[in-house]
Amino acid sequence: MKIKYFHFLLVGGMLACAPSAKMDTNTAIDNSPQPLLTLGEEKIFADEFVHIYTKSQHFEGAEDKISKANFDKSLDAFINYKLKVIEAVNLGMEDSDEFDKEFTIFKEDLKKPFILKYSLQEGEIKKAYSRTQEVLKASHILLQFPQNASRQDSIAVLRMAEKIKAEAEEGADFNQLALEHSDDPTAEENKGDLGYFTALTMVQPFEDAAYDLSIGEISAPILTNYGYHIIKLEDRKPNPGEVRVSHILVRTNSADPVTEDRARQRIADIYTELQKPNADWNTVVENFSDDQSNKNTGGKLPWFGVGAIIPEFEKAAFELKDKGEISSPIKTAYGYHIIRLEDVREVPPYEVMEPALRSKILRDSRSSLIQTQVVAMQKSKFGYQENSGLIENIKPQIDQALGKSLQAVKSELEEKNLLDTTLITIAEKDRSVRDFIRFIESDQAVVKTSPQKFFQPWFDKFIQAELDIAEEQELLQNNEEYKMLVKEYRDGILLFSLMNDMVWQKALLDTAGLEAYFAKNQERYQWKERVPALIVKMNKEEQLSKVRRFLSNKAYSSRLKPAVEDQFLNDYPGLFELEDGVFEHANHAVLQKVDIAEKYHELKQDGRSHFLVLGSSIEPGPKKLSETRGKAIQDYQETLEKELIAELRERYPIQVNEEEKERVFEIIKK
Repeated sequence: MKIKYFHFLLVGGMLACAPSAKMDTNTAIDNSPQPLLTLGEEKIFADEFVHIYTKSQHFEGAEDKISKANFDKSLDAFINYKLKVIEAVNLGMEDSDEFDKEFTIFKEDLKKPFILKYSLQEGEIKKAYSRTQEVLKASHILLQFPQNASRQDSIAVLRMAEKIKAEAEEGADFNQLALEHSDDPTAEENKGDLGYFTALTMVQPFEDAAYDLSIGEISAPILTNYGYHIIKLEDRKPNPGEVRVSHILVRTNSADPVTEDRARQRIADIYTELQKPNADWNTVVENFSDDQSNKNTGGKLPWFGVGAIIPEFEKAAFELKDKGEISSPIKTAYGYHIIRLEDVREVPPYEVMEPALRSKILRDSRSSLIQTQVVAMQKSKFGYQENSGLIENIKPQIDQALGKSLQAVKSELEEKNLLDTTLITIAEKDRSVRDFIRFIESDQAVVKTSPQKFFQPWFDKFIQAELDIAEEQELLQNNEEYKMLVKEYRDGILLFSLMNDMVWQKALLDTAGLEAYFAKNQERYQWKERVPALIVKMNKEEQLSKVRRFLSNKAYSSRLKPAVEDQFLNDYPGLFELEDGVFEHANHAVLQKVDIAEKYHELKQDGRSHFLVLGSSIEPGPKKLSETRGKAIQDYQETLEKELIAELRERYPIQVNEEEKERVFEIIKK
């Protein structure tokens, strides 16, 4: 079931009778304690009607003001909608597993814009996009920790990093220091030079530090999973965007000097070949490139930006200025390349880049950091407390759950009267050890554990789940927009279920009911006067006379169409299009222009020549159900819906608070 269905049902369907206009969706409504409607035992307040109404009605000027009659129609449609929802609830549709599964999925999507995690994610995405407007050039020195490093080892590495930073700031050559001290395996070749890069191409702590530096500035030691980094910012400039290039590759073997020399000579010969006036790039690529993945497609590579590809290749690619320009041969770790520029484009707008940025952020270390921040903020907001003494008591036993069984551990805790002891408190609500055990038993997520660490991963997940529940409950209590959205979609699922069971599927499956309805309403399904006809619509005029000679003396029959096709289309494919059947001539764009008493016609329609061969006319008469089944089912559905509404209006007494109704009308009118 798609979200779009609910906009159709709740807004389009419910308020279809309302005027088409534009109204400010921020219209304020006083949350009066007086209900606008009472349907059976259920009270409906004005804010719900206004929320649904303002999603479809928008007013631009004074001339668009809603009339009292149209307002009454909209309210009447809203009453019908709410009656259906009430009936669905009373039929137990809200208690079904199908409803619960579907509603849970929708709630997860609906709450995203309102929760802390989404807010922090949006902040990271916008920060990343802002950083993509620039590219940085930096060098670094990496100092890694020894294996199984102790705290003293870590401090020693930090002290060494601080010493190297001091030397660099005192004037020592940074790249020489990188060559002497860096544990980065590429330092022997690049002396710590990382080239240009932009956002989301480095680990987050490194990126954050680099973007905070001024040109020439050296950072304090920055800790990442790789060790401590000392960063020197060499340059920063506007992002040149992305390039699309194609290339020719001649692979090399650095361990074999003979192969290296041959590759160098071969790439030089290819480059000379490309200088010839009649040289064709695609042909040269196909004949000489060693890149099997694209040699048959002109050597084309995907779009890429700064920091996304090996530096030597990237540098040569971005130095090309004109489309079709070819680089001189360059050397990379893969071999020798000749690069041709195919196209360039600027950094895409935020709306285009947002999905890719979000995906990258959710897949890198930023995601864990965001989650850590969310949990910390939730703990503070909802007054999180934990029973640390109890945790220390039960942790060793629960850690044994993999070796024994969770049920055995549960029994041991019950014997010690610990199961109903408060483990944590969130939003003044206690969660017991029993709640925690039940969470482990029922949760379907995969949690990485080990025989020594079973408790902590599950406990962290339990805390996170309970904090998320508290946040959602707080939203439902205090955020009117979210509360209305949840109610709207909950009601939408119920409405869909009721209509599907009692109207749509019933009309499709109730064959006897449909036949009875059709027989009772036969007068609605009548043919007007019809005529059998073959209509030939010419696409080409050159064979017009031949088609005329063939058709002008023919009588209409069911065999005429295949005869015309056999006569012409084998020799002249696409010469014409054929329309063959029995038509209500008064409603047909071509037939309505001719006298059906005459059996052969020629005419021009929309600039095309038409030949018509007609049979004997058929008098008006009743349609068979098989001839109009789709329309009959649609009409039967409308009848079933009207009958359902009438029954619900009879079963659930309707009371309208006229004073509240007038107040809402005046607010909307203004």
